[in-house]
Amino acid sequence: MFSSSSILLLCFGWLAHAATVTYDFNITWVTANPDGLLNRPLIGINGQWPVPYITATVGDRVVVNVLNQLGNESTSLHFHGIYQNGSTEMDGVTGVSQCPIQPGGSFTYNFTIDQPGTYWYHSHETAQYPDGLRGPLIVNDPNSPYKGQYDEEMVLTVSDWYHDEIPKLMKSFISVTNPTGAEPIPKSALMNDTYNLTTPIEPGKTYMFRIINVGAFAGQYFWFEGHTMTIVEVDGIYTEAAEADLIYITAAQRYSVLVTMKNDTSTNYAYVGSMDQSLFDTVPASLNPNGTGWLVYDDTAPLPAPALLDTFNEFDDFTLIPTDGEELLGPVDYSFNLDLKMDNLGDGANYAFFNDITYVRPKVPTLYTALSAGDLANNATIYGINSNPYILEHNDVIEIILNNNDTGKHPFHLHGHAFQAAARSDKDAGKYVGNETFAAVPMRRDTFMVRPMGNIVLRFRADNPDTSPFPCPFPSPINPPANPRPCTHLVLPLPHRMAPRLRPHRHHDRSPRPPPNHPIHPSLPPRRLHRPEHPHRRQRGRQHRRPARPDRRPGAPPPPAGRVHGQGHRGLGLQLSERFCGHRRHFLVGAPSFPPPYIVPDCGVLMAVRCVRYGAGEIGKQVPSKGTEEAVAAAGVEDEIGGDVVGE
Repeated sequence: MFSSSSILLLCFGWLAHAATVTYDFNITWVTANPDGLLNRPLIGINGQWPVPYITATVGDRVVVNVLNQLGNESTSLHFHGIYQNGSTEMDGVTGVSQCPIQPGGSFTYNFTIDQPGTYWYHSHETAQYPDGLRGPLIVNDPNSPYKGQYDEEMVLTVSDWYHDEIPKLMKSFISVTNPTGAEPIPKSALMNDTYNLTTPIEPGKTYMFRIINVGAFAGQYFWFEGHTMTIVEVDGIYTEAAEADLIYITAAQRYSVLVTMKNDTSTNYAYVGSMDQSLFDTVPASLNPNGTGWLVYDDTAPLPAPALLDTFNEFDDFTLIPTDGEELLGPVDYSFNLDLKMDNLGDGANYAFFNDITYVRPKVPTLYTALSAGDLANNATIYGINSNPYILEHNDVIEIILNNNDTGKHPFHLHGHAFQAAARSDKDAGKYVGNETFAAVPMRRDTFMVRPMGNIVLRFRADNPDTSPFPCPFPSPINPPANPRPCTHLVLPLPHRMAPRLRPHRHHDRSPRPPPNHPIHPSLPPRRLHRPEHPHRRQRGRQHRRPARPDRRPGAPPPPAGRVHGQGHRGLGLQLSERFCGHRRHFLVGAPSFPPPYIVPDCGVLMAVRCVRYGAGEIGKQVPSKGTEEAVAAAGVEDEIGGDVVGE
């Protein structure tokens, strides 16, 4: 639900410097038939699908209250293209910036938007968003360089569409029966989440169309028949006006184009999003790759079928020039290569690799590890080898040389930044050899496509302290042993002054466990939820008893030795009653023989405190309920407590 007060503020946004725009999203299963071929369960918001737009104005604070009532799946929301500079904990990427929102749980996303342009929001939990949880996010700009050059604006989404639910598709995709890694073939192409879309227009007017590819996999060619597009914005970056007859838009990319209508109203014209069939290993005869809409000049005139194109000569986005004139960044402080390949692991399934490492989502969100590790946040080993981390220094100019050693096209999106495309090769050019001439003012956007067996050179300034995933947008499977799409982490450790503000103190309130009788969609079979392995869970061949939780009532006996309880601040924060992700939070105090940080690899089950070492104190000594300094003194800890609590 969109608050009425926010509507008032939004409509008269030019009268105030900023507003608070609030949305209440109840995420549930619904049933819909987007392509007219099959009724199927979808993930909707507030009982509706397509899901609502999020609309704000530059400078607004956006508050999205999320309640997960799916019953059988956890979830999250990522605001694609929003940098979240200073609010990285609101990025919505499970395993990176937060734990999943469990069924029955809630989470409030609260951040300020200072970027105008065209964006979208979607689930970033497993491979969920192609089942429907995705929609446009539009940030209006009162100071747009194109203000006054168009009469109205419209949003057009294009997407591929599947009849099977994503968990079923991913099971067959990541399988020994699919050793080549052939992607699932869509059943249809959608436009604004429907088919045969009609758009009434007025002759002579100029419209700005915000075009967003919210699909799972397929890039799309897009054009208006009989009309020319003028590109003015891509991925939130204003560009110098550039005319185009046809554009190519990968999954997750966005374009804003101006289109002037004809004065003659005798004919209606089609506009088309056509899925790139070169991405599919096979093309079924039954597949219609086109999603079609019509500019309706006369609602009594027929809607002509779009013309068939023999070849697609798309506009090269590499030639676009940002209006802000940002010059090529340099000199480069840190340059590294990412070599992409697809290969098979021991299970016979096909996975993606960066530099021979396939990404595995950490059970501890990477942000929490960075916040907990103190000085060790600069040590890549604490994030795990399969996170494929690169540690960046604040304000350094970073250069990524991405070599695509695969025969397919691959789009890549960088969270928290837009990057400059310093160089991009044609297909089959092989690895980058360093003899390119770079543009003085290169194109900049947050999602770029690297061509088959080609390369691209990307640059950005590391000015947003965060843990930035750099993935291919195609969704990842549920709890994967490895990833079918390449990903790495660019970790820019947060300044210490930001750590106390960013710690998710009340994350347990946002992600409680669901009640046992929580309803799910009646047409769906129950799905086994992933539950982290608890260290006290009964194991085969051995009997373990879960230790009793300490009695927190007044006058109760002290907790058993070996655990630290109390009330502190910063990293020590010794309060057992707080929880993360629906599990009790425990603190471990380790002996000097254990190397810090004490990272516990199960989301929400255990917490870890970095570098709590016993000097004269006895291992397992009970600590009274005092503040940090008193607790440290009572435990006999000689070394400084460093970093913050890490939670999963």
